[in-house]
Amino acid sequence: MTVILVLVTFLVFIVLDYVLNRGKAVVTVPATPNRAVPAHVSGEIVDGFLVPENLSYHPGHAWLTRERKGVIRMGADEFAGSLVGKVEKIELPKPGQWIRQGQKVLAFYRDGEKTEMVSPTEGEVLEVNAEVLNNPALLRKDPYGNGWLMTIGVPDEENTGRNRIPKGLVGNWMRDAVERLYALQPALAGAVAPDGGRPTEDLLAGLPDVSWKKITSEFLLTA
Repeated sequence: MTVILVLVTFLVFIVLDYVLNRGKAVVTVPATPNRAVPAHVSGEIVDGFLVPENLSYHPGHAWLTRERKGVIRMGADEFAGSLVGKVEKIELPKPGQWIRQGQKVLAFYRDGEKTEMVSPTEGEVLEVNAEVLNNPALLRKDPYGNGWLMTIGVPDEENTGRNRIPKGLVGNWMRDAVERLYALQPALAGAVAPDGGRPTEDLLAGLPDVSWKKITSEFLLTA
């Protein structure tokens, strides 16, 4: 008899719980895909160009950051973005493709011309930024954030840093790049003020007689 009473009591509680909660909707939260988080952009302004201190840099003006173990994210620095300017199309390698350090793997298109950028490391392309492919202006407007280019799986993290600019020399490296640009194109001297002035969105736009492909290839190491 006691067992029956316990069972009846249990069933009463179940019925009461159903009656009280049947009008409440069950809310589920969709899983968020594992996407790259934009890079933090605090850093030094070197001759007008932002150089975030938490990133690493390749001589061909690509930046890199460690996303997690065995994975790095890369993009083009602000200097490169200002040089390529208002490109109409960006071409990136496909996920799953194996790329080598120094290999021409990215392309920028403008007015029927093409310029390229080399890979700063070796590894497998894991993800490319669909946003920057659909809106190439992000490369210039937000190079260290939403303008990132791709993530790469690197098998040997220790060797990925061999071709990067040493941390203590990054500022001098960027100053040298700006000076070289002014030496090649004196008309650009003063286009970026050394006292904190910011570069225009398209440095070479006002120089119609200048070869966009030649100048960009010089600094992106694809000449």
